Amino acid sequence: MDLEFLSQVQQAYRAVQNDQVAALMSFDDEALLTRDEWERADGGGGDTRILKEGKVIEKGGLNFSAVQGAVTPALAQQLDTSATRFAATGVSSVLHPCNPHVPIIHMNVRYFTLDDGTWWFGGGIDLTPHYVLPAEARLFHRDLKAICDRHAVADYGTFKPWADRYFSIPHRGESRGVGGIFFDHIGRDGGVDREEALAFCLDLSSHYAAIYKERAAPFVQSFVDSDDMHWQGLRRGRYVEFNLVHDRGTRFGLVSGGRTESILMSLPPRGHWDYDHEPAPGSRQAETLEWLRKGVEGVDWLSQ
Repeated sequence: MDLEFLSQVQQAYRAVQNDQVAALMSFDDEALLTRDEWERADGGGGDTRILKEGKVIEKGGLNFSAVQGAVTPALAQQLDTSATRFAATGVSSVLHPCNPHVPIIHMNVRYFTLDDGTWWFGGGIDLTPHYVLPAEARLFHRDLKAICDRHAVADYGTFKPWADRYFSIPHRGESRGVGGIFFDHIGRDGGVDREEALAFCLDLSSHYAAIYKERAAPFVQSFVDSDDMHWQGLRRGRYVEFNLVHDRGTRFGLVSGGRTESILMSLPPRGHWDYDHEPAPGSRQAETLEWLRKGVEGVDWLSQ
């Protein structure tokens, strides 16, 4: 593995974490910020920044990690590799808002390399509104397409349906939200310039706070009633189900001996699981479920 390039990526991702935390704290100046630097017994460590109890963000975090170690049998099977050592670095974030009219957002970018010379980039960003608003989804996807269009290694037309398939909850027959973009193994099969791949990941991650502010700011002061709060708890419950059952990053982190607290920072502070809940016909909650249950892969949000 190329240790010089690995160090370059690590430094770039650390800078992303610092810049995006500062931008989020500027947007939500009432949020409390805690920092937890940690070390991994088998090599490496990370820096977890938690934001909570703000006027916008109820609980969120932005985590940097740089880990290395032996490729365990379970990891070798997951990665389909015969390599013996790995190194990985990345930045990941999830923000759970106070107001249910503000969406949940997730972003991560990562770099992975093996001692056989193999390397790749992966990542994604997606929006999980408690209430689906097609106009807001359109603006979100417009921003993502603009970022992809700036980079030859990125293809919105490929990454968007990939996200639709990935960010789904099969056991519920629902999409997690309105999708976004998802990509993985960029560079593993060759034919990709790693500097260009890194530039795309940095472009995406460095716009994270700005993208969130645009989607959150119009709704921070929206009126909320008890039905809204209960619905927020139910949608948060779905978020928990996806992260614990289906999310690839969560599984990798736990299998590779990652730090549990940092891995599970993506979970909301609370959630609801009502038995066989169905919203009232014609309600805003029912309209949202109609969007989520028909699946978003066939929805061209840019035309909504």
